[in-house]
Amino acid sequence: MTINKNIENTQSPRISVAPMMDWTTKDYRFFARLFNPNVILYTEMVTTGAILFGDAKRHLDFNHEEHPIVLQLGGSNPKDLATCSKMAQDWGYDEINLNVGCPSDRVQNNKIGACLMAEPDLVAECIAEMRNAVDIPVTVKHRIGIDDMHSYEEMLHFVDTVAKTGCDNFIVHARIALLQGLSPKENREVPPLRYEDVYRLKQERPELLIEINGGIKTFAETEQHLQHVDGVMIGREAYHNPYLLAELGQLWQLDVPDRFEIMEQMLPYISKRMAEGAPLSILTRHILGLFQNLPGARKWRQALSGGNAKTFADVENAIINIKEAMKRTEDYLREQSV
Repeated sequence: MTINKNIENTQSPRISVAPMMDWTTKDYRFFARLFNPNVILYTEMVTTGAILFGDAKRHLDFNHEEHPIVLQLGGSNPKDLATCSKMAQDWGYDEINLNVGCPSDRVQNNKIGACLMAEPDLVAECIAEMRNAVDIPVTVKHRIGIDDMHSYEEMLHFVDTVAKTGCDNFIVHARIALLQGLSPKENREVPPLRYEDVYRLKQERPELLIEINGGIKTFAETEQHLQHVDGVMIGREAYHNPYLLAELGQLWQLDVPDRFEIMEQMLPYISKRMAEGAPLSILTRHILGLFQNLPGARKWRQALSGGNAKTFADVENAIINIKEAMKRTEDYLREQSV
């Protein structure tokens, strides 16, 4: 079997889009790839149970254009994680990531996500089994702490324990997770960011590849973090303002693409997915942020959400209406620049 080397060949630094439930679907990932060929894309978290006992094809399928792409797994059974890792490699994924950061009640009840930070030996066992099952990289995404286990020393112990397996790539969300009393949304906003803990981890463990995540929204912030760590993972800003991914192309001296050219490339994909039976609303929700921070942003969103069911009922009418939305937005932007 040919092992995909796309991630190993991706030029430094490592810039990625975080795994986000209900957001980083294969449709969003196809769209995101149009902005930047080097950004690493992550799936939504997929549990081992969903793959082993559910519709594996639905959870694992992706578009070839998405490479380099990482499958994020949720689970705590080493054997199940190893089996799913082997399936992911055979499916063509470039890398596998274990979720040790999600704080939701649902994943806690299944011993998935951030609660695993309290069990570094179990995480190390999981990673060891996953690494033994595949030839592609296996990484860990985790928090700087949970609940009362929030000291730097406790995080370092977690990382050191897992690193003994040979895992050398850690993506660190620079907030603790409070597993009781806060919603997942609040856990992304309420605990204060402690970027200095992630910087210190890189300083004290220079042999490890350390990426930082949490609250990063601009090119300037990304550049600043890259002075201290090896990579930056962008979360919700990459969804609400996907053009940030194009701006980040400057890190590799890439030309910044035009928004309208990106949409022209997206139209055949929308046609294909609608022909497969995907509702237009499922597709257009991912492109609403294309003109974020520009005067035409509201016009664009209104145009995409203003059609009735009849006007968007078939592929041909849908594409016509999207093109009309593009034209109205372009005209409005031109008027504003005069």
